[in-house]
Amino acid sequence: MTQSATSHLLPVFARADLGFERGEGCWLTATNGERYLDFTSGVAVNALGHCHPHLVAALQEQATKLWHMSNLFKSPDGERLAARLCEQSFADFVFFANSGAEAMECAIKVTRKFHAAKGHPERYRIITFDSAFHGRTLATLAATGSPKYLEGFGPPMDGFDQVTLGDLDAVKKATGPHTAGILIEPLQGEGGVRAAPHAFFKALRQLCDDNGLLLVFDEVQTGVGRTGDLFAYKRIGVTPDVMSLAKALGGGFPIGACLATAEAASGMTPGSHGSTFGGNPLAVAAANAVLDVMLKPGFFDHVQKMSLLLKQKLASVVDRYPGVLSEVRGEGLLIGLKAVVPSTDLVAALREQKLLTVGAGENVVRFLPPLIVTEAEIEESVACLEHACAKFADSRLKQAAGQ
Repeated sequence: MTQSATSHLLPVFARADLGFERGEGCWLTATNGERYLDFTSGVAVNALGHCHPHLVAALQEQATKLWHMSNLFKSPDGERLAARLCEQSFADFVFFANSGAEAMECAIKVTRKFHAAKGHPERYRIITFDSAFHGRTLATLAATGSPKYLEGFGPPMDGFDQVTLGDLDAVKKATGPHTAGILIEPLQGEGGVRAAPHAFFKALRQLCDDNGLLLVFDEVQTGVGRTGDLFAYKRIGVTPDVMSLAKALGGGFPIGACLATAEAASGMTPGSHGSTFGGNPLAVAAANAVLDVMLKPGFFDHVQKMSLLLKQKLASVVDRYPGVLSEVRGEGLLIGLKAVVPSTDLVAALREQKLLTVGAGENVVRFLPPLIVTEAEIEESVACLEHACAKFADSRLKQAAGQ
């Protein structure tokens, strides 16, 4: 069932007829009292699960102090968060926003302004890749380039040249005197958990260096632990000039961030960008609490261990149900199951088994558990998948028998 026709929410989501009232760890409790194992994590947002005690305490404490302050004044806690992100990454500067799309808007502006400040305003075009997803604003939709998202919103914003993921010759052909940078996800989430070879990223880095371009990584979904390290670029071994973050950064509280080197950000001066709510004290408190947990020794060892376990068990199910599933993809706990049956049907079947997952491109179902997931919870998720696959297989047998 979909969202009730009596709802006053704008009908832009095909909502399942299911609502939740509370959560704890990897579990959600629906309004009817039934418990669900959450392998959606708010689409890679609830990285530390629901109501993590450290995050709850941090927000409760901040809520008694300060909810909002204008960016016309200093932000001591924001300075601390920015410093921690820079210490853990390649960056020298951070701009805080409220979402992934806003973080990407900042990254696009940084890339364009970099060249304009050097006397080359004609260098404004950015190379992007097929099946990418960069957000829902008009600029990020143009960067995404998908007709299904762009239709009906007028002419797409100019300045983006989309090529095939992994095709270096196509990237070189698209590079010209108006090119400002290259924008890529280390691992495509919405696009079907697709990744180019590490060698491709290394070649992009070299191409940018040779042509004075900025390399921009969209780590809105992959960043902050999802792929088994704090940032996915570290696992690839290629360092960008600009990087966008969001989703897991606040552990469920809305916050985005655009990180950049001093050189890349050299064109950004007072008045060149801004945000009313960016760096909100509550959001900053949540993000600092997330880093407190993730930067403890052993955290990412656990993520990598659970990733290996989940991949192995999913591969076993794929082997046993080739008529339902065909492939396991992904890194860390951003795992994709390419389905043979319609992915929407598989998501619905898993929901019936009290397991929440989310679809992606190329008929893929994403398994995005909180990074604190346990071995027992992974076992339970795989059991749910097996039950769903068995039902699909049984249904096909009956259809073949003409029943």
